[in-house]
Parts: sequence; structure tokens; C-alpha cells
Amino acid sequence: MLNPRLKLSNKIFKKDIEKKATRDGYGEGLIIAGEKDERVVVLSADVGESTRASYFKEKFPERYIEVGVAEQALATIASGMANYGKIPFISSYAVFSPGRNWEQIRTTIALNDVPVKIAGAHAGLSVGPDGATHQALEDIALMRVLPNMIVLTPCDAIETKKAVLESAKNGKPTYIRLTREATPVFTTEETPFKIGKIEEFWQSKDPQVAIIAAGPLVYEALVSAKKLNKLGIESLVLNCHTIKPIDEDAIIKAVISAGCVVTVEEHQVAGGLGSAVAEVLAKNLPVPMEFIGMPDSFGESGKPKELLKKFGMDSESIVVAAKKVIRRRKK
Repeated sequence: MLNPRLKLSNKIFKKDIEKKATRDGYGEGLIIAGEKDERVVVLSADVGESTRASYFKEKFPERYIEVGVAEQALATIASGMANYGKIPFISSYAVFSPGRNWEQIRTTIALNDVPVKIAGAHAGLSVGPDGATHQALEDIALMRVLPNMIVLTPCDAIETKKAVLESAKNGKPTYIRLTREATPVFTTEETPFKIGKIEEFWQSKDPQVAIIAAGPLVYEALVSAKKLNKLGIESLVLNCHTIKPIDEDAIIKAVISAGCVVTVEEHQVAGGLGSAVAEVLAKNLPVPMEFIGMPDSFGESGKPKELLKKFGMDSESIVVAAKKVIRRRKK
């Protein structure tokens, strides 16, 4: 059942559930962060409207810098501003930032441990028709390997807004992963959010599998939990919005209870959420695992829902993986 403590949307499984892109939550969060702290500045690489950084520009034009198509400069300028007391948010597509400017992020931001916030928009398959060149499926791996870097993958627009506000005051280099496609808004303003803290969205007294998901695919994981419940299979669904630092205690607790795990992400299986969870379990509690994510492949053009189904990231694929890992656990 849904965890009542978390006060999730009462329309969570209904057809009229609100849909909104996480990038919209990013733009809304920037305005609030800017109102709370005048040190917040926003820099864009010529995609302000697409990333929703333009929301901040309309409210605080004097604190908005348009760098142009120059992602390396975007990171380096922001690092200098952060070094002198500003709280910069840099906004671009994830294939370009961190995809194009990873070395500048590494050397000028992460190495110096300055509080630049990197917003990587249009990540995952949800870019749809733009195809493989623009579908960032490697960005989590790129960013979580960097020392000092916090990596966030919010599950919906409301949680993204909270991630922006928490990032603005955490004093650390932070990557926030954003999507283009409108996806279900299933958290509320009252749903808890804390960087580094996993929340159990679907709970059970006697779970047979733990499903650990990140980003908008948390919703697909909840749909799969409902389907599994109808099949007589109890599960847990954990929202792992913080890939780094990952909540090891929550993962171990869930796996002790369930005995096996399925990880779910819109990212390459290698280097992402699944790898992070596997690292935790390898050194603490090895159990059977199944990985939902991109299977060492590039994406392609298509409608987001069709692509999720083709590459095995929809709720039906999660159900299949859950059944498979449960069978492995019982051997």
C-alpha cells in the first residue's frame, strides 16, 4: 500500500493525474531560491526557455547571465562566481552539461569544491524524437564518479522544486537531472524530501522484493507494485532521488526485509543507480538483483512511452523483473 506518512497525491493512479515536466519544477524552484537568497544567480547556455531557467530571468534579469553556446565557459564562469560567494545554477541539456564540459566541471567545480549547481535537462529517453544524440543516458555515471559531487534525480516536478531549494543551501557542487517530457506529479508539497534520504513510497509488512527507483520512473515502479499486489506479490518501492550520497542504511534495511531487489532508472545500467545500489549490497548484504535501465545501448527517435516499453523500462518490464528476481531468491 502507499505509505500514508508521505502524503502522496490522492490521484496517483487516476487517469486525470496532473502531468508536468521536472524541468518546470526546476524553473519554479529557481524563483523561490532567488527570493530567499540574493546570492543565487543563474547562467544559461542558450537554452533558457527549454530548461526553464528563463523563469528566473523574468523575475531577476540582473542575476541572469546568458553565456551562449559555450558549455565549457558556462562551468568555468560559474566556478569563479561561486568562489567569490555566489550560488550559481548552470542550465543546459545533459548531453552538453555534463556531456561536453565534464573536464571543466571536474577541475574548476568539483576539485575546488565550490557550490555550483549543474542542471542537466532533457535527460533519459524522454527527449523522444530528438533521438540518440540528445538522449543523455550516461550523465549519472559521469557525475557520481566525481569527488565532492552530489547527484540528484527528482521523481516529479514538485520534488524537483524541493531539490533546487535544498541544493541552493547545501554549500556543495550538485548535479540535478531534469527531463523534458511531462510526467505524473504524484508527490505533494507535504511529501518529505531531504538530500541523501530515501523514502519508502510503497510499503508492505511481508515484502517479497524491494524495488528501488529514481526519477520519473518511480511512478512506473509504483504502478508495477500495484500490479504485483493484484498477483499476490508484496513489494516495497523506494524513491532514491539522491544517487550520491546514497542512503546505505535504507537500502540495507529494505533488502533485509525483502531478500532481493530490482533497480529502476532511465539511464545506462552501467554506472547509474543500479551500480550504486550493487556497490552498497556487495560490501554489506549480497542478494539477487535485477537491473531495469538502458542495456548498453544508445536510444533512438520515438515517442517516450514507446521507447520506455521497447527498452524495458515500463511497469510491465518491472513486474517481469520482480518475478524473475523472486525466483532467483528462492533457489
